[in-house]
Amino acid sequence: MESQSVVQPHSSEVTELLHAWSGGDEAALAIIIKLAYPELRDIARRCLSRERPYHTIQATALVHEAYLRLVDIKQIGWQDRAHFLAMGARVMRRILVDYARARDCAKREGLARRTTLNDALFLSSEPDPMVIRLHEALERLAEFDTRRARVVEMRYFGGLTADEIAAALHISTQSVNRDWSLAKAWLVREMSYEGEHGASPLGGN
Repeated sequence: MESQSVVQPHSSEVTELLHAWSGGDEAALAIIIKLAYPELRDIARRCLSRERPYHTIQATALVHEAYLRLVDIKQIGWQDRAHFLAMGARVMRRILVDYARARDCAKREGLARRTTLNDALFLSSEPDPMVIRLHEALERLAEFDTRRARVVEMRYFGGLTADEIAAALHISTQSVNRDWSLAKAWLVREMSYEGEHGASPLGGN
């Protein structure tokens, strides 16, 4: 189990700032990022830990890239800290997918070059196909069961607890645990991972 030693910012303070940001206060986002930075960095490390161990991207650079993308997110009904962290996890996942796809494309074209998103961020020369496969499987799951896809995203990538996810989605903790178990089983089957490699990419947590 990953460490939970970081002191979390007061949830109501982050919620107020999110509402201020939604209301047009552009400066509020910078304060939110500062308050939530330790948690966002933990999410970045968790996202990176799902990849091959020899990439060179750093958690701090991933958080920075996520911040730049969050700035461009408009007209979202921000709820609370858990909702913000879940969105942060989604943005980071999409960044890594973009990089994996760009690397894969560059490799196919025989180009020894970095991707163009951010020079501070780059992966190893070997793209991890599992990043793309899991992303695509999650997208397919979301097409017919958005809630279960969000539960996977929030728990697997965001590291949120079942109680936090329940509060963010306005469902019971029991429903979160059931959604997680069913979604995990569906993703394993969808990716045909057990038959090929003998283990689930989502682990047993």
